[in-house]
Amino acid sequence: MAADGTPAIADPETQAPARPPGGAGEVFRAFLVLGCTSFGGPTAHLSYFRDSFVARRRWLTEETYADLVALAQFLPGPASSQVGMGVGWIRAGWAGLLAAFVGFTLPSALLMAGAALGLSAFMGPEAAGLLAGLKAAAVAVVAQALAAMASNLASGARRASIALVCGALAFFVSGPAGQLGAIALGALAGLLAEPEESALAPRSPLPAPRRRTGLALLAILALVLVLPTPLAALLDLPALNLAGRFARAGALVFGGGHVVLPLLEAETVGRGLVRETAFLAGYGLAQAVPGPLFTFATYLGALAPPGGWGGALLATGAIFLPAGLLVAGALPFWSRLRALPQARRALGGVNAAVVGLLGAAFLDPVLPAGVTSGATALVALASLALLLARAPAPLVVLGAGALGWLVL
Repeated sequence: MAADGTPAIADPETQAPARPPGGAGEVFRAFLVLGCTSFGGPTAHLSYFRDSFVARRRWLTEETYADLVALAQFLPGPASSQVGMGVGWIRAGWAGLLAAFVGFTLPSALLMAGAALGLSAFMGPEAAGLLAGLKAAAVAVVAQALAAMASNLASGARRASIALVCGALAFFVSGPAGQLGAIALGALAGLLAEPEESALAPRSPLPAPRRRTGLALLAILALVLVLPTPLAALLDLPALNLAGRFARAGALVFGGGHVVLPLLEAETVGRGLVRETAFLAGYGLAQAVPGPLFTFATYLGALAPPGGWGGALLATGAIFLPAGLLVAGALPFWSRLRALPQARRALGGVNAAVVGLLGAAFLDPVLPAGVTSGATALVALASLALLLARAPAPLVVLGAGALGWLVL
């Protein structure tokens, strides 16, 4: 038990207790590095997180991390950012949640705002090799995470079968329906299966706010979604109206960053606030920068009136605020649910389904996007070999990018 009463987390392999919860500063520094180096989209982000916080820093167990991933998959919004916020909360409370969000989001937000304000060099053709190397490295990162999570969460014939079936469902049924269906199927399979000793054994508590705090946060979320539009009309504040539209887009979308793009186009291009050519250029850039794809809203906020750095900050805060409120508001109920023996059995199936989801995402879009030629395949294999030799993932990613810049 840590000094503040938070249970210490044990390493899943050695069972040695992890370091006690730390401060927001170390959370910010860890996520800032990831925000600068996490290329490849949400699936790759989750793999980077696992390498950093489960395998190397031991802030969480494999099971606790899988629980956070499963929760984020159930919630609308940017899944990788919500998992990051959950990691920050577990490590350092409210300050840690905020530090995780700022550290992970700041690099890509600055790049996207700078591009909107005229730094178009980020989209030049000379960067093609760099981006190819970074995407190839993302393939290696996801492959390593997939193998490690499968050995921990989908071991044995039963859970391996759940992972394969759920992965196939997610692969052949695209979008949120496939993802949520796979998780629901995994939960049902785990619940109906014969109880396993590991599923019935008590699990480490998942730190969470109090239940009344969770209810208050969910109530605040409801106000954030409802109030901006009438208040903007009453006070004649167009910027508040735009912020409300970004917030609703961030709160009501399942399936990750790509799914939110049509809503953002309707709210900006469709209302004459952003030119279509600028919108498409920003969308292309959003695929190239590290960090969460939701920072595309930062780019649009810098262009749409009132625009500038203030508009970029307003749009970024608006689209990510529901994610923070959702994950913190849902954690107290998730923690109580997973404490039930039946829920622990279901979560065993969900954990296996998460492995299947990662496998499906590896096959499409991670692998075809990252391995587009023999040269990129060699970069991916070399990156995987370095990762298996326990080289730090951020250095491997940056090295692959530099190699791509030089030879691809």
